[in-house]
This record gives sequence, C-alpha cells and structure tokens, in this order.
Amino acid sequence: MAKGVFHSSRWFLILTVVVCGAFLSPLPSSAASTSAPDLGFIGADELGRTIQDWAILDARPKSDWQAGRIAGARSFSWEDYTTTDKNGKKFCLRSPEELAGALSAMGIDENMPLVVYGDADKSWGGEGWTCWVLCWLGHKGPIRLLAGGIRAWRDQKGPVGVEPEHPLSKTVHYQTNIRREVDISASELEQEKEEIVLIDTRSTKEWLMGHLPKAVHIEWTYFYTGKNRHPLDAAAFKKVLEDHGVDMSKPIVYYCTGGVRSGYSWTIHSIAGLPPARNYSGGMEDWSHRLSH
Repeated sequence: MAKGVFHSSRWFLILTVVVCGAFLSPLPSSAASTSAPDLGFIGADELGRTIQDWAILDARPKSDWQAGRIAGARSFSWEDYTTTDKNGKKFCLRSPEELAGALSAMGIDENMPLVVYGDADKSWGGEGWTCWVLCWLGHKGPIRLLAGGIRAWRDQKGPVGVEPEHPLSKTVHYQTNIRREVDISASELEQEKEEIVLIDTRSTKEWLMGHLPKAVHIEWTYFYTGKNRHPLDAAAFKKVLEDHGVDMSKPIVYYCTGGVRSGYSWTIHSIAGLPPARNYSGGMEDWSHRLSH
C-alpha cells in the first residue's frame, strides 16, 4: 500500500512540474516574428485576370492616387506614414499601432493577399518601401509588387478611375507580429560594422556630401530598368551587386535618407532570393541626429 502511494505521489509530482513548467515557460512573443514573408512580383496581365482576389495599395503620392488609380486601390504613400519627431528628425516610421490602425480602417487584415504598386518617377521607391513595411509588420498573406507599376497597368489597358472607396470588410483588426530581422538600428550598425556590407542607395550628389563609413554606393535607380521602371530579375540584380564589388558572403544592409529608396532596394533584393538583407529605415537622417545629439 505504501509503495502504491509512493508511486502515485511521484507521478503526481512529475505531472505537476510538467504542467507548471508549460505555463511558466516563455510564451511566443507577439512582438517578434520568425516566419518569412510571402513576397514576390505580379505582372499587370496576371493582376488583370485575378484582380478580385487582391486588396491593392497605391504607394504613389496621394495626389496621384486621387487623380486616377487601379480600381479599389487604397492610398498608402510613405509621405503619409512617416513623421518628424520632437527632435526634428524627419522620415520617422509611424508606430506599428498607427500603421495597423490605418490598414484596419481600409478593411485590411494581416492575412489578406495584397498587391502594391507605384510609379518610380513619382513614388521614389515607395512601392518597395510599402512592401518592406508590410513585411516588418509581420504580414502573413501574400505580398506582390506590381512589376512596372501603374505604367505597366496602363500599357495592358487596365482600367484607371477615381471611383469612391468602399470598405473591403466592415470590421477587421490588423494584428502585427513585428519581424525585427528586416530592420536595423544605428547602435546595431555600430556593433556589426565589421560583419556587414552597407549599401548607400542615394544619388551620387547625396553620396558625395557624406555617407556612412565603408559604405558601397549603388543608387537605387540601378535596380530597375526600362520605360516602365521594371524591377530587375534575380540574375540582373545579383550582377549589379557583383559589378560594384559587394561581398555577398556578408549580410547586406541598405540605407538612404529615410528608408524609402533603401526599402525598395531591400524588396528587390528579397524577391531575388538572395540571403536575407536588412533596411536601415532610419537612414542618414537617423545617423546624423545620432552623431549630433
């Protein structure tokens, strides 16, 4: 009898430890994601055939969106979702809560298939930046960059209009799950400077006025081609990096003034299937303020 009691007590103790351990173990954090984003290109012809399957974000300046857009497209310009902080630092990305709130108000949740488009001459790479923001927020659904943007859409005779907006859904809540691995801070840059390759995607004039130490200069305009500003395919993108002497055995960090052009570069890099890169979203604006404060 005593032996039976001993065994029962022992198994009860083991069960208690296991159950308590399960509750006391760190839970997966809602603030960080490890899942890779589903990111790629979509052609204007394919979008035309499947447009009913997608929510669409227009990354051009809002005035261009107002003048004419792909049917149902919501405006999501970097100009509206960055701000100047109390210290005068420009191009600061708005908080995850603000960004999620804006997407929720459009009827978009984190699982919805999204197409993003722009016009390289007017959006300054904002279409790539929007893709990067969605990846950073932890978007779970497919994200597709419209290759050639609004120009390719018009070339395919895709309809452009100014119809009023209608909610995609009455009540949605965009749940963020931040992918910290796609961004990098100034302090992390300083700590990892010997292990990474920095690529400055600004213009030559901006580069000559000052840049981050040991950075390689490749203007973001090298990453698209043709009258439609079509993003480079994987082979062409890789060749641009090789031609500029980029050591692709090291992690790559793209930067510009405030993360927009570098966000575009990061997106094209990621779609090219190269090893994971990061976007220094604070850019030279953040770096300069860090040095002066």
